[in-house]
Amino acid sequence: MSSSTAAPKRSSAGRTGDKVFSGLSLGAGILILVVLACVAVFLVVQAWPALIAPASASTGGAGFFAYVWPFVIGTVVASLIALVIATPIGVGVALFISHYAHRRAASVLGYVIDLLAAIPSVVYGAWGIAFLAPNLAGPYAWLADNLGFLPFFGGPASETGRTLLTASIVLAVMILPIITSISRELFLQVPRLHEEAALALGATRWEMIRMSVLPFAKPGIISGVMLGLGRALGETMAVTLVLSSGALTASLIKSGNQTIPAEIALNFPEAFGMRMNELIAAGLVLFVITLAVNLAARWVVTRNKEFSGAN
Repeated sequence: MSSSTAAPKRSSAGRTGDKVFSGLSLGAGILILVVLACVAVFLVVQAWPALIAPASASTGGAGFFAYVWPFVIGTVVASLIALVIATPIGVGVALFISHYAHRRAASVLGYVIDLLAAIPSVVYGAWGIAFLAPNLAGPYAWLADNLGFLPFFGGPASETGRTLLTASIVLAVMILPIITSISRELFLQVPRLHEEAALALGATRWEMIRMSVLPFAKPGIISGVMLGLGRALGETMAVTLVLSSGALTASLIKSGNQTIPAEIALNFPEAFGMRMNELIAAGLVLFVITLAVNLAARWVVTRNKEFSGAN
């Protein structure tokens, strides 16, 4: 009799716990949407005066979009260059850790990669301006002398090394731990049977990785890359420290170019009135770019998630 009455009590308690957990999860999801909507509303309300103001009232006197366009180009170009540098390195390091390195070496290397994610962005910026930029000034001069016929290597090269390419390299180092950590965990989750079946059929280790590991992890790798891109798009302090002020230029090794986060960080403390509205409007543009990137990433991941470890 006692055991028969205890079972319903446990079942009732389990159902109550499920309901509480389900409610908390739903509430957390709704809270995220509410916060996102509040941020969007704040940006639109505060940016509206700058969006409808006459061109003469904006910085530069050519209108808001003429003012913000160079910063949009600088933000997107710096982030894409960082992504091009960091993605193959991050995926390669993750493959080495998961499938090539000795277990002890893989553990140490994985710890070092994770430690990179904990370094503050201001430290990366200080490293970029104090070490990386001066050491890149010489290679930039060589590029300008020998490849200056290409627009993005056009001279004169910056003597300080504080260029958009330097900022992109710093961003690449910053997003490397994100891409590497996510890719490593995905590679370790590949079903062992898939790998053993490929090897049993005579595939080499690289062929096994190409046919079994990479297809399984492809959607997750795309997600990790997009997370890294979001970090690069919104990075403020490191880019602000590395870049010097200047006009938009096609060359990656000239002084100049700027990003939206750096522009806001440099000017917001002293801004007031229309100038503050203008900077908030620039933040709204960055918000829209980041949202579009995440929506595109979600669409790409959805299209590539048909491959499953159970197939």
